[in-house]
Amino acid sequence: MTGAALFALSAAAAVVLALGYGLGRLHARRAGRTASGLGTPVERATFHTLHTASLAAPPLRAGLTEDTARKAARRLRSLLGTEALCLTDREKVLAWDGPGAGHHERRAMERAAELLDSGRSRSGRTDCREPGCTLKWEVIAPLTGEDGVLGTLVAYGSQESAVLVRAATEVARWVSVQLELSELDRSRTRLMEAEIRALRAQISPHFIFNSLAAIASFVRTDPERARELLLEFADFTRYSFRRHGDFTTLADELRSIEQYLALAGARFGDRLKVTLRVAPEVLPVALPFLCLQPLVENAVKHGLEDSARECRITITARDAGPEAVLTIEDNGVGMEPAVLRRVLAEEQPGCGTGIGLPNVDQRMRQVFGDDYGMLFETAVGEGMKITVRIPKYRAGVHSSAPADRPSGR
Repeated sequence: MTGAALFALSAAAAVVLALGYGLGRLHARRAGRTASGLGTPVERATFHTLHTASLAAPPLRAGLTEDTARKAARRLRSLLGTEALCLTDREKVLAWDGPGAGHHERRAMERAAELLDSGRSRSGRTDCREPGCTLKWEVIAPLTGEDGVLGTLVAYGSQESAVLVRAATEVARWVSVQLELSELDRSRTRLMEAEIRALRAQISPHFIFNSLAAIASFVRTDPERARELLLEFADFTRYSFRRHGDFTTLADELRSIEQYLALAGARFGDRLKVTLRVAPEVLPVALPFLCLQPLVENAVKHGLEDSARECRITITARDAGPEAVLTIEDNGVGMEPAVLRRVLAEEQPGCGTGIGLPNVDQRMRQVFGDDYGMLFETAVGEGMKITVRIPKYRAGVHSSAPADRPSGR
């Protein structure tokens, strides 16, 4: 998670706690004395406030739309204890909860338009002349995001209230934090999709041509081997170009690697020696999609394409308590550590690693935190060892792909 996201989450927690305590005291005073044994009135009201806020948060995390506003408005009105409440964007009222919608909506948008540019809260009388209408006082607070004011929250009361002004302003700030988090989620998703597209582009026509050429070479001499390789190629490309999910399981990622190595083995023959050691306990672990195959491709390139000797690649996945630890090691040409640092910083392209290594390292840090960047051990002529640590559980990280991929076998 990025520093900005962590800051936003911390701000959200602080606002919710302050909001919960303040509104809790307000609701407690309204409720008066109640039966003992379930905590003080303030404690019970604070819990109710925090619970209501937690119910309003999920719709808002999807952004500010008519649907999400409608789902959140009732919770927000309950949170404030107001006669009515509405949410607007910059152009129209998105949702109204409570009485008075028919004759107040147009007026609400006119008043809201006055603060869309200034971004400052305002309060005052509604000047409503409708007989029997109790909406005499309004508080209009801005809802903000990365691009400025996105809309407004308008809370209505029956009389002037300084408490309502403060409470509505704090609730609007809390809603704004949720909207900022939704923007971060969308930015993260777009970034993940862009990085996956970049990795897919790295599956070069050169590799596809060589794989098909290798398969063709077995058509006459060993038709059964050609058939098996063709099925491996079909499954490998199907997995690599799938269109659902940012995450996959270690089992599926390793299966894709086996298919890649089978195709590479058809081309290089006995020069490629692969050892695979995997603990069954780590197979269900979720990780970013297409993050191991580029590491293995790097090992093949530096072990075979850049060297004339036999290439030995060892892939291990072991259980380490709360983590799964993967290592990919080759005996290839290796690299100067200083050069590798520049490659990972994307300061020195064209070193034979393509975009794979920095892409994977950045995605691992983005998803799991900076403590989960890749560890490299290498020197010129000494091969390379890459170690990847993956938490067995991380909130929001789970595979959306089926565990068993289709096969033509």
